[in-house]
Amino acid sequence: MNRPPRTRLHVLLSLAAPLLVLLGVVALLQREGADKLQSLPAILVGAGLVIHAVVGRRRRRHRLLVALRSNRFEES
Repeated sequence: MNRPPRTRLHVLLSLAAPLLVLLGVVALLQREGADKLQSLPAILVGAGLVIHAVVGRRRRRHRLLVALRSNRFEES
């Protein structure tokens, strides 16, 4: 169950969604009028990716906890 070491590419990919949100916010602040709407897709996609990662991580942790608890009860 050993994980391979994280490479620089993995680190950059993990920062991609938060940086996309940041880029969208900066673009939103710099644009005026109807042009502000052009920055919303970047914000929404970045936020969706971050939320998806958080939900997936919680789901994996919950499954691991359930597996550990069932394993502990089997040993008793």
